Amino acid sequence: MKDRKLLNIELGRVTPEAYRELPESGIVIVLDNIRSAHNVGSAFRSADSFKVDKVFLCGISAVPPSPEIHKSALGAEDSVPFAHFDDTLDAVSLLRREGYEIVSVEQTVSSVKLDAFKRIPARKYALVFGNEVDGVRQDVVDASDYALEIPQYGTKHSLNVSVSVGVVLWEFCRQGR
Repeated sequence: MKDRKLLNIELGRVTPEAYRELPESGIVIVLDNIRSAHNVGSAFRSADSFKVDKVFLCGISAVPPSPEIHKSALGAEDSVPFAHFDDTLDAVSLLRREGYEIVSVEQTVSSVKLDAFKRIPARKYALVFGNEVDGVRQDVVDASDYALEIPQYGTKHSLNVSVSVGVVLWEFCRQGR
């Protein structure tokens, strides 16, 4: 049996304007000092794919417009709203006041494994992803409600931050849509 790939016009894509009119998902992502603009762009692309409400870019994270972000985001930086904060804790404080549960995606002593996590659909979640070398800052982990860990079985026990964003968002959407 031959299977035909769908054409772009058959995918049912929404415009950036229509994207912003879709119902909110209750999920935002916070990028804590991401060094690579390509990783930021990839996070935007995953955020668009899984209908994240907003991306918070913190510290040294690159901010659109940026050719490097656009190269990975492919225009998703135009559909997903974003804000920049000099300090990640300021973004976390704002999100807490707005009723978000703060979740650091990080390996900690008491982190919850992603495959054991149960999303509560009525809750709003702010998912914090950390720097490519140091991960989520410790003071941000301390300010979080808990940490969520992606189970890994190889020798490295780390994933590129852009891959982590995609894995966690897929699971959140799988549980909540």
